[in-house]
Amino acid sequence: MAGSSLPRRAAGRVLRDYRLRAGKGQLVAGLHIELSPQSIGRMEDGRKIKISTSQIRDLLDFYGVEHPSKERDELLALWEEVKLQDQAAKSQGTTKGWWRSYSDQFASHFDHYLNLESAANKLTTHQLSLIPGLLQTSEYRRALISAADPQLSAVDVERRLELAARRRLVLDKESFRLKTLLSESVLRQQPGAPTIMDAQLRHLNAVAERDNVTIRVVPFSAPAPIGLVVRSFALLEFPPLASRLVEPPVVYVDGYEGALYLEQSEVIDRHRRAIVELEQVALSEDATRDLVWSIAKEHTA
Repeated sequence: MAGSSLPRRAAGRVLRDYRLRAGKGQLVAGLHIELSPQSIGRMEDGRKIKISTSQIRDLLDFYGVEHPSKERDELLALWEEVKLQDQAAKSQGTTKGWWRSYSDQFASHFDHYLNLESAANKLTTHQLSLIPGLLQTSEYRRALISAADPQLSAVDVERRLELAARRRLVLDKESFRLKTLLSESVLRQQPGAPTIMDAQLRHLNAVAERDNVTIRVVPFSAPAPIGLVVRSFALLEFPPLASRLVEPPVVYVDGYEGALYLEQSEVIDRHRRAIVELEQVALSEDATRDLVWSIAKEHTA
């Protein structure tokens, strides 16, 4: 878990709840402990800032969190978990996350996603046009990179492929689960030569043999698939923290000019319902494998 943002995100979320309950703004909270309102905002978003345990205690006093109280003890225990995690990350040389060494190869908003992906224990993704990143072969990924940025240097292309390969290692974690719902159109897109898609589809079926990976296709024949309305998205879920708090799921929606990170409970619920409806019209895993094999052959016919 070194490098994970979960305890820090959980602590920030709880502190935000206490601040709002107390009717305090970020400006006055920051002034109270000699931090900028921007720093309070970053802390509440789960981002790392320089803040001491004594300042955390002062904030709790300012927010009217009684001492002693269960609320106060739980938050301080969570803060200790943040500190222990930071110490572990520092000793392992992972304070910034392994992907930061590739920060010149991805958009700034994707840094947050990689942080979440590394901490998640379950990822459910619905895709309308592309194979999900964790399931892409290197040649498929190379074709996408070439289409998006044909002038990119060979060195940068290889660095992006290295990043993709390191991301795929999460599939080797026994605790990680990947559920993928693909529109049939994903299987019929053809980036690059037909042999690239043939190899990609064969790879899909190979990965689907893993116990922690589920791949199902929503066929063109599916009645009124809700996927046409909800579009592509990923739902990330996280394991319980040592403090027994459960970090809320996040829906990630990627776009050409940026991304959305959605955490509101009603939004999460809508996407969960969409997943259920998609599963109701998707092919079974066995029927999906048969369709994938059939379309793979079409790409090289």
